[in-house]
Amino acid sequence: MPRIIAPLFAASTYARWLHLLVGMVFAGMVLMVYPGIEEGIGMLRLVTSATVCDSVLLALAALVPAMRRAEGVQARLLLMPDREEDIGVERSRTWADRRRTTAWLIARVALGMAVGLLSVNAMTVSVLLAGAPGRDEPLVLYGHSLPAGGDLWYPLFAPLVLFGAGWLVVLAGRLQLAMAVRLLGPSPAERLAEAELRAERLLERNRLARELHDSIGHALTVTVLQAGAAREVGDPAFVAKALEVIEETGRRAMDDLERTLVLLRESQGGAATEQPGIDQLPQLFDAARAAGSPVEAWIDVPQGQLPGVLSRETYRIVQEAVTNLLRHAPGEPITVRIAVRDGGLELRCVNATDGGGRSRASGGKGLRGIRERATLLGGEATAARQDDEWVLAVRLPLRLGA
Repeated sequence: MPRIIAPLFAASTYARWLHLLVGMVFAGMVLMVYPGIEEGIGMLRLVTSATVCDSVLLALAALVPAMRRAEGVQARLLLMPDREEDIGVERSRTWADRRRTTAWLIARVALGMAVGLLSVNAMTVSVLLAGAPGRDEPLVLYGHSLPAGGDLWYPLFAPLVLFGAGWLVVLAGRLQLAMAVRLLGPSPAERLAEAELRAERLLERNRLARELHDSIGHALTVTVLQAGAAREVGDPAFVAKALEVIEETGRRAMDDLERTLVLLRESQGGAATEQPGIDQLPQLFDAARAAGSPVEAWIDVPQGQLPGVLSRETYRIVQEAVTNLLRHAPGEPITVRIAVRDGGLELRCVNATDGGGRSRASGGKGLRGIRERATLLGGEATAARQDDEWVLAVRLPLRLGA
């Protein structure tokens, strides 16, 4: 029983009913202007003329790009869909969008006119049935005279008429919602654009996660190594130098964190800030040397030859490689070579393996992040043992995506 009664008292039913009645109001206003309500005009001519006039006006209105947006907003508000995104609120972009908007407007007005007339007649019949016992003359409904002997029973039929009309309104509202989802829902182009936007946001979140992992991870690694070395050595001069390196590394990590926060604010109108590039690698190598790992670096890249994004990503790749080596092979020599050859940037990072020939820095999330960065830039990255060395080799095209 609740399933039968509850929809009749739901807020969505009355909101959708109001949405349907708007279509009836439009059709009624047009009907009064043309062909007009005159005595002697045939019903067939009246309906035909009104239908043609309404259809032409609605088709012209659908040509306006903003009309699709206005209808979508109104449908979301009054039809109360389970998911608002099922009904689009974008302007018409293609002729297919305009055709769907035209079909929606005509179907909305036609269904609204039918439901509006049904509602008015149902309420009229219910009032007449409820007042039948007090009438002096026979009850006449739509030209048919009802038997006078049933006057006392007629009021019992009034709730049934309202109940039936109410459920027709419920079903019409659901039908109206289904039409809105079908005709006002996102077009294939809009769905593709939304999917691309979601993918772009996901990539951006992954990129920011890598930025935080690389910069903060490097800073923490250097800080832990410096603090441990200072505690072991106990030399005041070394301790002072270690504290200086920790301070500088922490300050650099705070700058990286601030840059990442600015990237998060860019979508809300914030201004971008400069990110570290290949020209800041010497400071990175100095921090690694201060942590106790000798670093030999050769950078053969002409000034200004690398695109900005390639310079920044190269810095992050080297930063993650050095951090990985400091974490897993502290104190071991590190060799870094970066050069431009054959239209690509070649990066090679080498350190020693342990006595058993096994790499001490050949796994973890860092290397996976390096491979992901290289792949996104159209390049490749490999990490493997070669003789008694662990070698990270990365090649990136100068022309992104090549």
